[in-house]
Amino acid sequence: MISNLPMYVNIVFILTSLLTIFIFYKATKHSLITLVILGFWLLLQAGLSLSGFYNITDTVPPRFPLIAVPAILLIIGLFITAKGRAYLDSLDIKSLTLLHVVRVPVEICLYWLFLNKSIPQLMTFEGRNFDILAGLSAPVIFYFGYVKPKINRTGLLLWNFICLGLLLNIVVNAILSVSSPFQQFAFDQPNTAILYFPFVWLPACVVMLVLLAHLASIRKLIISK
Repeated sequence: MISNLPMYVNIVFILTSLLTIFIFYKATKHSLITLVILGFWLLLQAGLSLSGFYNITDTVPPRFPLIAVPAILLIIGLFITAKGRAYLDSLDIKSLTLLHVVRVPVEICLYWLFLNKSIPQLMTFEGRNFDILAGLSAPVIFYFGYVKPKINRTGLLLWNFICLGLLLNIVVNAILSVSSPFQQFAFDQPNTAILYFPFVWLPACVVMLVLLAHLASIRKLIISK
């Protein structure tokens, strides 16, 4: 864990990660297999980060891609296989939309990490990160898109694409700010937080579920035409 970091930051982020998993679990209509896989993945990444595995940052290839690459490959597998697509199509789009509210506490945690010199300012809403807008707008889209439908399919697709762009923007900036042979930004204050527990869960799980929620929603909206 990050030394000298206020404990409330760790607690809020852990609770946010668990909330993300709970909402996604709800979107799967309470799939036990999904819950087991996510739980195993969280424990594995927690163990690796606590062991100091990711703290060695000068290797080529770098170790930190192992935080997210397996999850990305799994997401790709869901889209290119028949069983995977059937799984995606079974997800509840309302819950997938509501899941994005977790981006608000995530952004708050990122700001706290910046204040404690664990990530660069560019990763916060004071820098290049506008992802909090997706989190703030998610309840509105959920309500007017599905509870009291006022937003049409085109509007829902547009929101998902815009918010997906916001996500990709911060992901790219975060990757290029990590201490590694490929670092491009924030040399005075690199992105070190994601290499430590519990913040390793951000790229390993929270970002992956947010990404999957957008991609699955876009797929469902397109094929529903």
